[in-house]
Amino acid sequence: MTRVILRNKPLVEAIFELHWELEQREGGLLVDPHTRLLVGRLYDRLEDEYPFHEELPLAVMPDEIAPYAVRHRFRRAENQWPLVQLGPGVVTLNDTVDYVWETFEKRAKRLVDLLFATYPSPEKLAVDYLLLRYIDAVDFDFERENVYEFLRDKLKTRVELLPSLFIQTGVHDVPLHLDLRFAFPVATPRGEMNLRFARGERGGSEALVWEITLVGRDRYDADTKDGITEWLEQAHALTDDWFFKLIEGDLKVRFDPCP
Repeated sequence: MTRVILRNKPLVEAIFELHWELEQREGGLLVDPHTRLLVGRLYDRLEDEYPFHEELPLAVMPDEIAPYAVRHRFRRAENQWPLVQLGPGVVTLNDTVDYVWETFEKRAKRLVDLLFATYPSPEKLAVDYLLLRYIDAVDFDFERENVYEFLRDKLKTRVELLPSLFIQTGVHDVPLHLDLRFAFPVATPRGEMNLRFARGERGGSEALVWEITLVGRDRYDADTKDGITEWLEQAHALTDDWFFKLIEGDLKVRFDPCP
């Protein structure tokens, strides 16, 4: 399949996220006794590509207070993308407008390799949650444009509310908040596909935001980490397919005008 690269892509952020199992302690607390050591080890191996380290406010709190919450960021430079985030039981790769899949995929695979190579007890590292998310947005004037017509005509999604809900009721028909979520089971790669449309912002302007997210919950350890690579490739193929099917037509022309 020929890869399509949009010249004016609507991408806000691309995210690859990986969770591993934490130890359960008395009282149901979830901890990873190796997190603090992992930060230093992983940074030593990432420094060539992500030399700028940010310690987030959560970093000073006990790990058990907020498991699976990022506490450290590693960037190419201050306020630069892409970036890697790390916390107890979680590591992420994030990129934005300069995202290209081939480069993102290489970075994600390297991150997985380094995680297994630097984790203090790799035989106990059991990955049990994977996520690939794409957040896109298009500028949208909710007062002047009909969001339901836009979803129907431009994004292949039909949502209707009865006019009688608004006529002579004193209720304004422009939504202050919009958050539509759908989730569907997926056979290959096994997991869950999530589609979301929401009212939001991009660059300080009002925007219609949509997210395409694939979540996997299989278990991977050092002996089966190639399964993570396979999952990532399949997840991208499916999310990419959904994205281009949704924007087919006017939006595709808008995002990829003729030179």
